[in-house]
Amino acid sequence: MPLIVQKFGGTSVGSIDRIRSAAARALATQRAGNDVVVIVSAMAGETNRLLALAGEISPLPDAREVDSLASTGEQVSAALMALAIQAQGGKARSLLGHQLKILTDSAFSKARIKAIDAQRLHDTLGQGTIAVVAGFQGVDDAGNITTLGRGGSDTSAVAVAAAVGAACEIYTDVDGVYTTDPNICPTAKKIERISYEEMLELASLGAKVLQIRSVEVAMKYGVPVHVRSSFSDAPGTWVIGEEQSLEKVTVTGVALDRNEARVMLVGVADRPGIVAQTFGALARENISVDMIIQSPSVHAIQPGSDEGSIRTTDVTFTVTKADLPRAQHIMESLTAAVGAREVRYDEDIVKVSIVGLGMRSHAGVAARMFELLAAERINIEAISTSEIKISCLLATKYAELAVRALHDGFGLGANT
Repeated sequence: MPLIVQKFGGTSVGSIDRIRSAAARALATQRAGNDVVVIVSAMAGETNRLLALAGEISPLPDAREVDSLASTGEQVSAALMALAIQAQGGKARSLLGHQLKILTDSAFSKARIKAIDAQRLHDTLGQGTIAVVAGFQGVDDAGNITTLGRGGSDTSAVAVAAAVGAACEIYTDVDGVYTTDPNICPTAKKIERISYEEMLELASLGAKVLQIRSVEVAMKYGVPVHVRSSFSDAPGTWVIGEEQSLEKVTVTGVALDRNEARVMLVGVADRPGIVAQTFGALARENISVDMIIQSPSVHAIQPGSDEGSIRTTDVTFTVTKADLPRAQHIMESLTAAVGAREVRYDEDIVKVSIVGLGMRSHAGVAARMFELLAAERINIEAISTSEIKISCLLATKYAELAVRALHDGFGLGANT
């Protein structure tokens, strides 16, 4: 029989009524002649509640124990979903990450999947039973419970689909991927088909529909992903390979990321090894860095020096707001070692980006983006690019104005 993996997010299992509705959808899919694996997130707000409890105990709680705590939200959802399917006349069995088993590395709170043993799934499905898998979690080689990072249930679902050779349906509270956030731009329209590459960029740039690592796994293993609403039967957005997507438009979507924080090392000694030392320290603490800008300058004059001056440079980079406290601690300890005069921090920034496969073959896209922002008198504080995206760092107060200007300026609205 065909096999379908269905993932239900936190809002889709946010109450007993919604769990019953999701159970009915899974049963209907099975009765239509499919084997069904259901992946569930924790009930909406539950993970935040659990993490807040850990924070009340300690400002820096042990990461292993936090993962053990946070994983219980999905355990509750999986058991309730299995019970709901059984109550509606179906057969279901819940499976936790260590029961399946989803083997990960030991990077607590952001573990990566190494392997999935699909035999337990095939045995369960072979009995005509719906397998209900707790998302977001796995187990390392030492038997410790691990979690995959916020939004990790998406990654669980796509990874399981890849392991069993199935398509993946992601059920959420929106009915697909839009050209931008409809709450910011009412003219935003739903995209019928989007490439893995475009979705990967949008996810990494602040679009909340899919978690970035889930898209990476889907692209690597060619898993078709259908993003749909759990509250309607309307078709959603297919995330697929580039060769299957529609004609390449220049710009597919506009993304806004409010989760950026800027760090600036001022007056760093301009010599080989300084940048490696700085970012090596961040990497050892698993802190991901986004934009990086190095601006050579002369900050200090040394009287009597043969060279007449000491060359220094400013090194600026961005991290997530969640990682900023740890980055601050590292930077303060590095200030003297890299010869920086001071370190500055700024959380009053956002990143606005445009994404599109067509940007590879169309000239002038960056110029058009900058013209649209300039017309609104929006100052650009930093820029980064790739083949299919351009990102600009802006002051927070310009966030929504910039999104609307770019969305309408590139003709993405439903009325264009």
